[in-house]
Amino acid sequence: MADFRSHRQGYALHGAERLPMPPQDQLRADQQAAAQALIQGPRKGVYGPFLPLLRSPTLLARVASVGEYLRFDSVLEPRIRELATCVAARHVSNQFEWVMHAPLAVKAGVAEEAIEALRQGARPRSLAADEQDALDFAQELLATHGISDPTYAAALARWGEQGVVELTTLVGYFAMVSWLMNVARTPAQAGLDAAIDACPQ
Repeated sequence: MADFRSHRQGYALHGAERLPMPPQDQLRADQQAAAQALIQGPRKGVYGPFLPLLRSPTLLARVASVGEYLRFDSVLEPRIRELATCVAARHVSNQFEWVMHAPLAVKAGVAEEAIEALRQGARPRSLAADEQDALDFAQELLATHGISDPTYAAALARWGEQGVVELTTLVGYFAMVSWLMNVARTPAQAGLDAAIDACPQ
């Protein structure tokens, strides 16, 4: 198995975590309720972007609901979701999402050498046709903030309108939570084991 952990966090110099998990005895009632909802849901814990999001429990709940759908209930199969997530994490240089989702992508069936190529900033070559379409879509969206007609047509033929909407939203969701963790300097290992254990794949 490749070393998925050598991926830089953001672009700033390394520094102390800015928004870590607050001490249990300092959590407000709404923060405790938000944390408990995560623990009782499919994620089974408070980790990654939800550590800084605890500062805004209502936002946390709404972000968590969107992410839960995209990760666990989307019409896109896990292999495509995990690959697109890795593309987003690599693009915005987020350590937590990369370290979590790179092995999940391999577990879901993406070739390990393709994930390693992404890690190194190279274009993956060992991809199935639908994976290639997902890579093209995600990378073009992140680079140009839109999608050309040929790339849109390929995605539409592959996944239909619902799939295109969900793939677009998934890329945006993981860019968003990665940005949040980059700002918060959330460590790669911030509850990572619980996060991986909670994944149903």
